[in-house]
Amino acid sequence: MNKIIEYIILGLVQGFTEPIPVSSSGHIMLINNLLKTNIDMEILATLTNFGSLIAITFIYRERIITLFKDFFSCLISIFNKIILKKPVSKKDKKTYNNFRYSLLLIIGTIPAGIMGLIVTKLGLFDFLENNIKFVGVTLLITALFLFAIRNVIGKKENNEISFKDALIIGIFQVFALLPGISRSGATIVGGMSRNLKREVAFDFSFLLYIPISVATGLLGIKDLIGANLDTTTFMLYIVATIIAGIVTYFATIWFKDIVKKGKLVYFVIYCFIVGLLVILFL
Repeated sequence: MNKIIEYIILGLVQGFTEPIPVSSSGHIMLINNLLKTNIDMEILATLTNFGSLIAITFIYRERIITLFKDFFSCLISIFNKIILKKPVSKKDKKTYNNFRYSLLLIIGTIPAGIMGLIVTKLGLFDFLENNIKFVGVTLLITALFLFAIRNVIGKKENNEISFKDALIIGIFQVFALLPGISRSGATIVGGMSRNLKREVAFDFSFLLYIPISVATGLLGIKDLIGANLDTTTFMLYIVATIIAGIVTYFATIWFKDIVKKGKLVYFVIYCFIVGLLVILFL
């Protein structure tokens, strides 16, 4: 029974902290350190992140379908015009804007994608594994970043995001490779630092999460296959994954409302207090 409770707690923590700017990886490390479990954290992260991915994809399902459709529609038109020399129908402005927005997401994904592969191949952050003090420091850094943009309102709409903006937001996402640096926090800070409206920065941040999460999940499949889990243990991971997905869904909706209202200061206070407590007592 205690084992089931451990998986439930970790699923709840992952699900709640994935969308909000407090770092899910950092909190999983903290909770695991406090509970002193022998759960494989890499497998847990792979599966529970998949649960969170499903939840966020479901929230943005209509937007994702539209972006995919318009992106490939424009690609086909470009191919027909340049390669086949065929006359093409003129795309409406909305279709073009969706095509351009898709390109922005691709550009924003590149920095973290490249750095993630380098970090994984070279094991650059292996020395930080289970380094709780470091998580405390990075939580303080997260608090500082959130504090810096707490009152920013922003003016840019979706169709005003530049390729430079997307690249800079993508660079901010690189910092989230460090445990304790929130991915959503880093990208929202990046977006708002580029004068994006709060809701615009939020949506770009979470749509940017999807390709990165898919790539991370694919890289983690190798560890999952090689784990040779027994049926009972595998089912416990599935329970944690389902819980993570459900909680992520509601936490994302709640966090979006917080961002729209400009109440990021709540997370500044939280990250500062937790980071300080971790450094002093753990």
